Amino acid sequence: MIQALTRTIAQDLDHWNNSPHRKPLLLRGARQTGKTWIVNAFGASHFTHVARIDFMRDVDARALFDGNLTVDTLLRSIEIYTGVPVHPESTLVFLDEIQECPRAITALKYFCEDAPNYHVIATGSYMGVSRHEDASFPVGKVDMLTLHPLTFTEFLANAGQSALADLIREGDIASIPAAFSPRLADLLKTYMMVGGMPEVVLAHLNGASAHETRAQQLAILDSYDLDFSKHAPTRLLERIRLVWRSLPAQLAKENRRFVYGVVRPGARARDFEESLMWLDDYGIITRVPCASALRTPLSSYADPAVFKLFVSDIGLLGALADLDPAIVLNGSAIFTEFKGALTEQLVCQQLVAQQYSPCYWANPQGHAEVDFAVEQYGKIYPIEVKATVNLRAKSLHVACDRFHLDHAFRMAMTDYRDEGWIANFPLWASIGLRAYLKQTD
Repeated sequence: MIQALTRTIAQDLDHWNNSPHRKPLLLRGARQTGKTWIVNAFGASHFTHVARIDFMRDVDARALFDGNLTVDTLLRSIEIYTGVPVHPESTLVFLDEIQECPRAITALKYFCEDAPNYHVIATGSYMGVSRHEDASFPVGKVDMLTLHPLTFTEFLANAGQSALADLIREGDIASIPAAFSPRLADLLKTYMMVGGMPEVVLAHLNGASAHETRAQQLAILDSYDLDFSKHAPTRLLERIRLVWRSLPAQLAKENRRFVYGVVRPGARARDFEESLMWLDDYGIITRVPCASALRTPLSSYADPAVFKLFVSDIGLLGALADLDPAIVLNGSAIFTEFKGALTEQLVCQQLVAQQYSPCYWANPQGHAEVDFAVEQYGKIYPIEVKATVNLRAKSLHVACDRFHLDHAFRMAMTDYRDEGWIANFPLWASIGLRAYLKQTD
């Protein structure tokens, strides 16, 4: 029985802990990505004491931050409230669900300035941390990390395939023998069904059936819907739900550009833009804007009004679409059903986890379209995603010729092969792209 999952963000927490320039750390992420668990585990392994306040549960604790934000007073109050001794080197001060106490967000500034020798970690959702108008966000006074759902390499490592996970994570794609491709393809199919939500992954690894893991995914979706009701302005609630529920239909289109009319016939951008912003802040969607040109800096060519929309987790997309898990798991069906939507979702999710801000490009004069483009080391890399073994690359040719790009990627169910201007990149290797480029640049 697996009791806990291994997460690569633990290495980032070690780096933060050992940094001589350490500031209070704000760990952000969507709900149920495992923020509380990872900080508790880190605290237990690195400190004698963990003084934790959960502002969601410990409502009374919010009053500790109502008055003067003098650090000595706050630390003494935290010590009394938690019953845990608070010492600079041996205690982790853990402010969980900090978005529920806006004044605690402001207090992080004073922990940075007046108590830099203390170890302070706060966790919060994207939405809660960014949307409190009555709180002053401590810009420049906090270190920040983001916890995503498990990536494919994290899934592999927890499934007993650490050696393969390390090769992919290190960008050593060329050194992985083709003999392992069938195993990696099968595990990828499983990952595309299970997704990366920690609770679902843990259940799967402990023998839960596809039906049971789907039930857990649906429970997470239900909890999101309850959060919509709790946190969203009443005037936006129904529109938020309409946008959220439209995502499978948006991605099922041949052209996956977000269309407001799919949300509601006759709808316009002004009707749903605020709802999209709310879901973005909540952390469960990813906007991929259309770039007018594949030139650096890529962000300056991104059109925020034209975009594709993806979900934070591929398993949740399958549940939201009511996609039968058997379609995902049986044979090669995963790579032909749902018109490649899951395949693009997979690649997008792995790119975001590598801290890319992907765009896409569509040629206004023709039918060429590049599914994603990322920027690294001042270079633009176009990416075409194929749901099957497909070696055509017409759109990549057009893009590379038009914008004088040196290298492109075709991600498909194929073995790795570098052909000079283009690399055939297995879908299971998409999470290793940044490390691969670091090696080959």
